[in-house]
Amino acid sequence: MTMAKRTQAVPLEVRLLREGIIESRHIVQAVVTDERGRILSVAGNAETASFVRSALKPFQALAVTATGTLERYNLSDRDLAIITASHKGSIEHVRQAFNILWRSDIDPLLLQCPLPEGKSSRLEHNCSGKHAGMLAVCKQNNWLFNNYFERKHPVQQLILNKVAELLRMPAEEFISAHDDCGVPTYLMQIAQIATLYAKLATRSTLDMERIVRAMTHHPTMVAGDGQFDTELMRLTPGELVSKSGGEGIQCIGRLGEGMGMAIKVIDGARRAKYAVAIHLLQQMGWIAPSVAEALSEKFTILDKYKRLEVIGELSIL
Repeated sequence: MTMAKRTQAVPLEVRLLREGIIESRHIVQAVVTDERGRILSVAGNAETASFVRSALKPFQALAVTATGTLERYNLSDRDLAIITASHKGSIEHVRQAFNILWRSDIDPLLLQCPLPEGKSSRLEHNCSGKHAGMLAVCKQNNWLFNNYFERKHPVQQLILNKVAELLRMPAEEFISAHDDCGVPTYLMQIAQIATLYAKLATRSTLDMERIVRAMTHHPTMVAGDGQFDTELMRLTPGELVSKSGGEGIQCIGRLGEGMGMAIKVIDGARRAKYAVAIHLLQQMGWIAPSVAEALSEKFTILDKYKRLEVIGELSIL
């Protein structure tokens, strides 16, 4: 009789404490894998499925690095970083996304990401860098612009094939849906999402190296001042690569060690994923106590009456 590999453990719980009294709870799943997809530690169920959302952006950027688009239009690391970004729509971010279109000689009106409420330009959307990168790839390959966001468009098929290759899965097995910005996102087990980040962290190809370098050298482009991804990468230069996703997704790669972490908050709460990330980074020894303290002050102490507390830990398999 053979024993199946254990992929489950007790999930994590995040408690909102109001003056020390529990007011709310969030249940959280998390997993750490190596670049071969082997589960190293888990809290909850490593096979939990979730849409990867914006945590896919570093891998969507492979369409830019793999097609000669960077070289053709002389795009910089800052341009590549904004392509991976879920940014705040600041002037700095808008200008960087526009720079991609300007260098590629593409009309900004071709952007198909939504127009943010109360804003005057689609460049202010948090996914504008990603969309600008996709348009640049279309220009490089003489592909149609007007439907670049559709699942069957060559740029989306290129991205899907890159992700499928990394996970050693047939592309046709992926379940897709439209992300909020209109392009496809994919349903994956959180262990698969962690594996993507473990592979990113190994920097085993020039494309992966370029993307990691862009994100870690220009963390402000990836999110913005005061945002978790930016602050974590600033505090751990050259050690961690970090990317958030919607509905409670948070991913982190441990550079040089080929390990990836994926976190999923079951109810999708943003506040809970940051608290869990800090807690698990401490447990794994991926951040120093001083870094944990600095992050906790920003992301677990909500105000003078409320704070977040994480119960539980990863189980080593």
